[in-house]
Amino acid sequence: MTIWYAMLLGLIQGVAEFLPISSSGHLSVFQNIFSMQTAEDGHMFFDVLLHLGTLAAVIAAYWSDIKSMVFEVLAIFRSIRHPSQEPECRRPAGRLALMLVLGTLPLFLILPVMDQIEKLYYSTFFIGLVFLLTGCMLYISDRMAQGNKREGSMRVRDALLIGLCQCVGTIPGLSRSGVTITAGLAAGLDRKFAVKFSLLLSIPAVLGANLLGLLDAIGEPFDWSCVPAYLVGMLTAAVSGYFAIRLLRYIADRRRFGAFAYYCWGIGVVTIILSMIF
Repeated sequence: MTIWYAMLLGLIQGVAEFLPISSSGHLSVFQNIFSMQTAEDGHMFFDVLLHLGTLAAVIAAYWSDIKSMVFEVLAIFRSIRHPSQEPECRRPAGRLALMLVLGTLPLFLILPVMDQIEKLYYSTFFIGLVFLLTGCMLYISDRMAQGNKREGSMRVRDALLIGLCQCVGTIPGLSRSGVTITAGLAAGLDRKFAVKFSLLLSIPAVLGANLLGLLDAIGEPFDWSCVPAYLVGMLTAAVSGYFAIRLLRYIADRRRFGAFAYYCWGIGVVTIILSMIF
């Protein structure tokens, strides 16, 4: 694996992971049509590092929120062990942490069918169709009424609904961020908060996927000569992912997801045509 090749994959992973255009769909198309190397070609550990790069991007972008959640969760446990007679103050960050846990629980439902989902990565025609579906979803999301729910008013059923939609977002070609943001808007979340909740929800999902990927990578052949390329790819994914998050926030503020809808329709049509040629 060359450094330029690793940078290309890192860029695709970082940009498409957070912008609502499906990183899994783009990587699958490049791998299937252009015969790019995959995890099965001895680079499974590199796939883990790419996801670690995007994980670092989310943590960097929402570091203050993550710190607040940790401190407030610890404060809640302390108050349980040492109850105070003073009135309980509101802890919105602690409540957000609870909602993220609830939103993550539905992912356990897809574990029994993960093998079937992974087989879809090799069907370029199917991925093209799902790109078209993603475009329709993003087009509709731009036209949804503005909600007002945030940490303090978000309900348990809202978190579970978004979590269930995240399960659907594991299908290649269907954007995880796009489907969870759309679900959040449908549940009445404030647009900015829907984006934040979607991206924070990716942290436990990526951690879980990395753990499973790392377990699969153990015992696989490892080429130490590729380490510099691996690290460059991971760094590229982290940096491009961080700026993709900033761009997503900017676009969400201006309700411009429709531009991504046209992109997904275009890439969907191109993917379907290429699947018939190659």
